[in-house]
Amino acid sequence: MLFDTLNEDHIKAFKARDKVRKEILSSVISKCKYKKVEKNASGELTDEDVIKIIEKTVKELDEEILSFSNAGENYKDRVETLKSQKEIIKVYLPKQLTESEIINIINTLDDKSLPNVMKYFKANYIGKCDMALVSKIAKNK
Repeated sequence: MLFDTLNEDHIKAFKARDKVRKEILSSVISKCKYKKVEKNASGELTDEDVIKIIEKTVKELDEEILSFSNAGENYKDRVETLKSQKEIIKVYLPKQLTESEIINIINTLDDKSLPNVMKYFKANYIGKCDMALVSKIAKNK
């Protein structure tokens, strides 16, 4: 399971004294544990849940990178750290579909309307493609 992999890699980073890796993995693991508590009765985290948390973390890192980049030269080290953390955490995401793969999938659908295409991708390719890109491609079809 992905959550177990994150925990194992966190321990390795801790032992290796890799501060940047340890920091970002701690953050993601903490968010996963919070999500697990939120689920309450079922309590089990699926890989999809973890992937959603990682995707959200990547978006948050992008926002932080942009903010600190606009803040000036004084934050150059922080920007580099955030970029490193983003690259570390993106490794745990599944391979993303390319634009041509998305087009091929849309072409195989009977109903190519935007709502149907979005519904299909959310049901079958969650975490494996950028939904904004799917929407853009579907609108141009």
